[in-house]
Amino acid sequence: MERVTKRGYGMPQNTKTALARLTASILGLICLSACAATDAVAQEAAIVATPERAAPVSTEPIAFGPQAPFASEIYNFFVQDELFGPATCQTVFIGSSSIRFWLTLEEDFPALAPLNRGFGGSEITHVIGYFDVLLARHTPQEIVFYAGENDLNAGATPAEVAARFETFMELKSQRLGDTPVYFLSIKPSFARLSELGAQAEANALIAALAQSREDLTYVDIAAPMLEDGVPKPIFISDQLHMNLDGYAIWTDVLSAALSAPDRPRAAGCETE
Repeated sequence: MERVTKRGYGMPQNTKTALARLTASILGLICLSACAATDAVAQEAAIVATPERAAPVSTEPIAFGPQAPFASEIYNFFVQDELFGPATCQTVFIGSSSIRFWLTLEEDFPALAPLNRGFGGSEITHVIGYFDVLLARHTPQEIVFYAGENDLNAGATPAEVAARFETFMELKSQRLGDTPVYFLSIKPSFARLSELGAQAEANALIAALAQSREDLTYVDIAAPMLEDGVPKPIFISDQLHMNLDGYAIWTDVLSAALSAPDRPRAAGCETE
């Protein structure tokens, strides 16, 4: 009769060894599967946690022609420049329709001899693309900038708006040196109430950028346009563009920034 050893609990030694190896293999497979699942969850979490990165912004000039964006308005600028010659050391207002419709600009800022270069429902990318037409030929003493609202409305994120404006500032530095820029904050309106949060976020990002640049001043025109968190009734019938009461608010706020006689100006324009 085969003797049963106490250590093997009735199981031959070679069988026990085989089972031990099988058990170890199964545990190893379970561990690999669990580790793979853990890695997948970690990778997914990392993707979610990765901060949003805005796509690179092109600084290539927009080729002008009949099919170019806002062609008729840009052509009008060409005509004005040929008739009157490019401006020198003036305050150039650029941006979208809120600048374009500032029809009392010369009356509101008579000491500045302001030049209005607002056009259509333009976005920051259009201002960049038409940089030469709008700014480079005029050598302004300072630039008042309003754009970004239409970018958000077209689907850009606040981070993308801030990145686009930062690209504009970099291009400005390359082409116009230390010329100061006054960024008018993105305005609230009844027509775009759903975008107030995104507007505030974009404004905050650009206000932070202004803290790091001596050539950039953030001008908050949004806060005085609100009352109890709601836009004041200062709009024309489309509830998007302002009436004269709205522009009076902009004039008061911007005048405070532009009235200082010792404010920074572009090189060569200090005595203008």
